[in-house]
Amino acid sequence: MAPKVKSVGIKPKGQVFKDKSKPTDVRLSNIQAAKAVSDSIRTSLGPRGMDKMIQAANGEVSITNDGATILKQMNVLHPAAKMLVELSRAQDVEAGDGTTSVVVIAGALLEACEKLLQKGLHPTAISDSFQRCSNKAVEILTQMSTPIELNDRETLIKSASTSLNSKVVSQQSSLLAPIAVDAVLKVTEPGKENSVDLKNIKVIQSLGGTVEDTQLVDGLVFTSRSAGTNAPKRIEKAKIGLIQFCISAPKTDMDHNVIVSDYAAMDRVLKEERSYILNIVKQIKKVGCNVLLVQKSILRDAVSDLAQHFLDKIKCLVVKDVEREDIEFVCKTLHCRPIASLDHFTAENLSSAELVEEVSSGTNKFVKITGIQNQGRTVSIICRGSNKLVLEEAARSLHDALCVVRCLVKRQAQIVGGGAPEIEMALQLAAVAQTVDGVDAYCFRAYADALEVIPSTLAENAGLNPIATVTELRNRHAQGEKTAGINVRKGAITDILAENVVQPLLVSISAITLATETIRSILKIDDIVNTMS
Repeated sequence: MAPKVKSVGIKPKGQVFKDKSKPTDVRLSNIQAAKAVSDSIRTSLGPRGMDKMIQAANGEVSITNDGATILKQMNVLHPAAKMLVELSRAQDVEAGDGTTSVVVIAGALLEACEKLLQKGLHPTAISDSFQRCSNKAVEILTQMSTPIELNDRETLIKSASTSLNSKVVSQQSSLLAPIAVDAVLKVTEPGKENSVDLKNIKVIQSLGGTVEDTQLVDGLVFTSRSAGTNAPKRIEKAKIGLIQFCISAPKTDMDHNVIVSDYAAMDRVLKEERSYILNIVKQIKKVGCNVLLVQKSILRDAVSDLAQHFLDKIKCLVVKDVEREDIEFVCKTLHCRPIASLDHFTAENLSSAELVEEVSSGTNKFVKITGIQNQGRTVSIICRGSNKLVLEEAARSLHDALCVVRCLVKRQAQIVGGGAPEIEMALQLAAVAQTVDGVDAYCFRAYADALEVIPSTLAENAGLNPIATVTELRNRHAQGEKTAGINVRKGAITDILAENVVQPLLVSISAITLATETIRSILKIDDIVNTMS
């Protein structure tokens, strides 16, 4: 008879082994990684923020202090840290500005979460409480805001200038801000303020000159010069045709070679080619078209040398190699449809413009079309810069200013800047914390303290004493001065509204809601699982 075997270490039924330390470690790891990303761009916040030099793997260098651009090019490996990169991108899509602020707020909220978790609060309780804090913060921001009218151009320019003041091109904000305002108002359709599409504003970068040479063109600009040497460079009362077929000898669908053995056959080939091209050019002249825009072809030359010679003879200005993705913008601007075949090349498919001319800008030459009849709601901006780094940063800064004006068009309200809204939210949330009980009391207090990171960082980056500055700012707000903020130029707390430091309400609301949403997602994670593939 076999001896009885004692069962060793078998737990009673219904009890499961649970590692309590692992979820805590995972949460801590996620928070640390995300905080590291936040700390890395914290010094870029505000008008006195530092710039980052980014060196790509291919040796390309760019200098910027735009949060979304820095994080997009940063090599981030930790999955929780990647969530902050996505957060910055979401803010860029939603509001266009405040991409650094949103990540700095998220980092401060994560630090607050860490302290609350150490006190023994449950992550779900913190998450739900933070959602209530976010809703209350949005309420406070809305109460602080002042409504604006879209025809009040000066107010819109002030907001665009505030956005540009933290950029490399801050010296030129008095020039770039009005350009941004005029461009957005030009593409805004009355009654459709919520669907302003910045794709209707084409920003063209041209090396040479300075940022002051940046100009707004109410019309269409092509970055390539006109084709042909003897063609006219300036045409008034232009009839413009946009074609998608090629004016060159046709090619067969299959790849093959034709061997021509005698001169007679060769002459016949050249004669056919000549008559084919001549037929197309005659049709163009018959319709009265004197400006031809040709879509870029991947199969063959859009315009052959022979065709160019004939087009020069009929005094037709040709812009070839119009990019496929630009066709929609060109059609919208000229209020026309692309012509796909010669049969449809008729007078009613052409569009008219007062002037088409080739202009020089630095070393580049552009074709500019102005005075377009029935012009669509589009506009072009030629952005200039003395070197590639400045030029790219000027274009990025201009994009941020355009987004700020778009935010004001979408939601017609603005609030003061300079850390004033964050301090006001912190004070009011701290007051709410006194009236609630349980977990909410702790969380409201922690959320309020976390929001002070923005004024604290602004002061730090401006070379002020952060603790003294935030304390004075808090005191001024407690006395009822809701528009008191940090004036980095004077290095003191002043009425920031009098200094015209204003920003759209949508930017601040978006930053608070998106940051809170991301923090709640990170808090709920208690394990990281690797998949098989």
